[in-house]
Amino acid sequence: MRNGTPVAQTRGDDDTRRTRMTTSTTQLTFDLGGDLTVHRLGYGAMQLTGPGVWGEPADRAGALAVVKAALEQGVDFIDTADSYGPQVSEQIIAEAAFPYPDGLVIATKAGLTRTGPGEWPPVGRPAYLKQQVELSLRNLKVDRIDLIQLHRIDSEVPLADQLGAFAELKEQGKVRHIGVSEVSVEELRAAQAITEIVSVQNLYNLTNRQSQDVLEYAEAQGIAFIPWFPIATGDLAKPDSPVAAVAQELDATPSQVALAWLLQKSPVILPIPGTKSVEHLTENLGAARLTLSADDMAKLDALA
Repeated sequence: MRNGTPVAQTRGDDDTRRTRMTTSTTQLTFDLGGDLTVHRLGYGAMQLTGPGVWGEPADRAGALAVVKAALEQGVDFIDTADSYGPQVSEQIIAEAAFPYPDGLVIATKAGLTRTGPGEWPPVGRPAYLKQQVELSLRNLKVDRIDLIQLHRIDSEVPLADQLGAFAELKEQGKVRHIGVSEVSVEELRAAQAITEIVSVQNLYNLTNRQSQDVLEYAEAQGIAFIPWFPIATGDLAKPDSPVAAVAQELDATPSQVALAWLLQKSPVILPIPGTKSVEHLTENLGAARLTLSADDMAKLDALA
């Protein structure tokens, strides 16, 4: 929410811990599309579903509790997709949070269909994309999608037709902003030539920086960069991870350090860590108030 701030959670005594859990000099908000101000540390809702991002979660009540806790702790940017479940994630968000608090921004995606657990065939036919946006509007119980993202470019369909479908919906007032996912710099430029692009969502984290060039381009353009797998689905949070030593020095957790690194790496980065646990959610949100020194950043930069 606009007037909320993520709650920090650390280990150790307040007087002796070395974690710098004070207000960070890093700008913690971003104007998405120039008109939607959100806290840069959001919540990714992929894990609200069953195994393989397929079907209902084993603990639906727990999934609902995580969404509610995210809002209570100040999260005002939630990222989901029509294919998570499919539809399950969007439905859980609506059940947990509707009517939505003022200032909550929900981003969703279309462009991947599902044929089973772990299977994600791209489908970019304009009629299909429009149909899926209509379903998302219904599932999320909204009249307009704040941010619709092309989940993947379908190589069988002209990009202009895929993004053109979203542009038509934007003209109709059913979509506010448009983004793309898992694209190269060249593809991002091509997308911008078709319609206004306000965000790009690519794989990027402390130990996987294959999209560094896309991040740099997004920063130069003032486009939000939303890294998926920001803590590598927990790999960076393991005690034996290369982040652990830095985390121990700061009396923080590895996942907090990995997220804080992202927040300080670029002002356009909006991490969306996902979790099924309220405890882990609270831990992740603590990263918004962790300040890494120049030496800390240099050590972490060297880990790639």
